[in-house]
Amino acid sequence: MESYPEERYRKNVRLIFIAAAVILGLWFAFEIINVLFLFFFAVVLTLVLNTPTRWLMEKGLSRSVAALIVFFAMLIFLFLIAWLVVPRILTQITSLVSNLPDYYLSLKEQLNSLLKDYPELQEKLMVNADITNDIPSAGKVLTSVSRISFSIIGSIFFLVVFFSIVIYMLIDPAPLIETYLLIFPANKRPRAAEAMATSSTMMVGWVWSNLVVGLIEAVAVFIFLTLMGIPGVWVWAGLTLFAELVPKLGFYIMAIPPTLVALSIHPIKALWVLIFYIVFDEISGDFIMPRIRASTMNLHPVSTLFVMLAMASAFGLIGALIATPLTAFIKAYYETFILADTSKANLKKGVDLILNRKSK
Repeated sequence: MESYPEERYRKNVRLIFIAAAVILGLWFAFEIINVLFLFFFAVVLTLVLNTPTRWLMEKGLSRSVAALIVFFAMLIFLFLIAWLVVPRILTQITSLVSNLPDYYLSLKEQLNSLLKDYPELQEKLMVNADITNDIPSAGKVLTSVSRISFSIIGSIFFLVVFFSIVIYMLIDPAPLIETYLLIFPANKRPRAAEAMATSSTMMVGWVWSNLVVGLIEAVAVFIFLTLMGIPGVWVWAGLTLFAELVPKLGFYIMAIPPTLVALSIHPIKALWVLIFYIVFDEISGDFIMPRIRASTMNLHPVSTLFVMLAMASAFGLIGALIATPLTAFIKAYYETFILADTSKANLKKGVDLILNRKSK
């Protein structure tokens, strides 16, 4: 029989090894966080593409053939969109860049005019500074261009890997699903399958709602900025198409560049542009998007914003992009594993008590 000190020593050593393994695992996960995000996006896209794949299978096609048809149809669709829109966007980007010094000087003149009654603030905002001191030197520009070139090469590599993961998972998902289910105890596997199926439905709703609302917002921005005579409308409309990937805040972020360009033309135009973006974002966020997402996602805006802010604070832009699908997964698993065993009796009474309790 082992002595008590020896048994205690072995337990302490075991705890140290467990703690070291956990720390090492967390460190490794942090180092490969971009790979984990890439895989997460691949899973989301696979769940979305599985719906049309399943529809083709019901028509009599095999899984492999249906998956290949859906996958290449998606690639052709993306290529057609790029072929139709990207050249116009690149042309307007070139025009915007070539006219950037003129916009910059005009913007400073407008700021000078607006702040003429506040000389101290005008001086602090370096409104009278020379443009050559504000625009980066040629060397810095070349360095930035070279970095962007390497980033583009790396992005292409990750894009190829990403689509390879998607097509492999789409053609033969069964082994991965079996591995996923084996993580759970036998009595929890039906719920795990239900949670993943619910998440799949919510992912389809997420993509569909982003596509529909993004197109509505992009068309509205294109029409309004064209009527206002703001340069670069194709660029701003193209950016707006992806605004809903960052819920609520994305549309406001996309409003900054065209508002600055409008301000370089005239303050009143900038004011109208800003008012348009604010009003339309509220209409879209409060009336259009909830109606489209209600039937498939039913996510409360506060929960989505909380997860988005938390993920953005921790991981930047990528964290903000995955916030909505991550919230959907959390909701699906929470409702399946926890709420299913929780009694909802007297919940309404408790809510009414919290909302209607009068202060003494």
